[in-house]
Amino acid sequence: MSEVYATRRTRLRDRCHAGGSAAALISRPANVRYLAGAAPRGAVLLLGEREDLLVCAGPPDERPAEGRPDESLRLHTLPGPGGGFLAIAAADLATAQGADSLAVEEHHLTVARHRAIGSVAPELRLADLGTAVEQLRVVKDEEEISCLRIGAEIADQALGELLESILVGRTERHLALELERRLVDHGADGPAFPTSVATGANSGRRGHRPTDRRVEEGDFLSVCLGATYRGYRCEIGRTFVIGTSPADWQIELYDLVFAAQRAGREMLAPGTAYREVDRAARQVLDSAGHGPGLPALIGHGVGLEIDEDPQLGPTAMGKLDACVPVTVEPGVHLPGRGGVRIDDTLVVRPEADGGPELLTITTKELLAL
Repeated sequence: MSEVYATRRTRLRDRCHAGGSAAALISRPANVRYLAGAAPRGAVLLLGEREDLLVCAGPPDERPAEGRPDESLRLHTLPGPGGGFLAIAAADLATAQGADSLAVEEHHLTVARHRAIGSVAPELRLADLGTAVEQLRVVKDEEEISCLRIGAEIADQALGELLESILVGRTERHLALELERRLVDHGADGPAFPTSVATGANSGRRGHRPTDRRVEEGDFLSVCLGATYRGYRCEIGRTFVIGTSPADWQIELYDLVFAAQRAGREMLAPGTAYREVDRAARQVLDSAGHGPGLPALIGHGVGLEIDEDPQLGPTAMGKLDACVPVTVEPGVHLPGRGGVRIDDTLVVRPEADGGPELLTITTKELLAL
């Protein structure tokens, strides 16, 4: 992996030089991880004139499951509790290396920290690095996709085991905690985000926080969970019916959301505009009268963060590339009745390679549990 990290830093350095910056300071944790490997909490990365330094407040954490920092990087350890002073110290190190300009992640630094850097190193011309690292992260290499694939397998396994257990009478909160425990039992670093379990009138709500409501016969049960594996996060969402058979309105709503999700999945190809993926899924639901209540996005990218570029929304700019993992997750919620969410993580692949690769393979058949 050392060569991979070095190549990533070289690509970023070339961007910085093209923009007129001699050095760059990376402070956003996911971006530090992308360029340097699993770093101590709060560490920052300096792409310097003479060498690259991982600036931290202590030795690397012993987290072999998540990996270790790139061994080719020199660690510059400082005493203290970490936090914002590391970015300030890194700017001072850039000056010591002879840099006259420094690109920083203004979208991550606080105003106070930005001012402190300028005060400590007044000879440095500060420039905005923007989202240069996030843009590099959009297209994943096969090692990254492999981590996502394993995470998806773990999430599928945890969800499958839960569906084999007795659900009636158990609370949303209890089921969510059990799912998160099963994720870890099967090898995940932890959940990719707070697990959502929603039943009855709560079902179908995006980002629903589990409550003490108990599962009852006849309920819709919607579940959204994800696993983190070596830092990479995937996502899966499914909706089921509790009882012997679903009601007619439940079948109709489920079939509608399933059709919307399939329409979005079928648009995942290199060169497709982000907004076209959103439009394909949204039109199915809008034509059935559910347009006003739809979420702002039909899907988004995943990777070191659970919600990263690209954003698959009606105003999103840009086109899909190969090897970009995204979610497609339409849903409809009917106030007072419940709803349906179906969510998959897929990797964009060209037609010659078989089209989009589905990572989350739990059945999307409407199961009666």
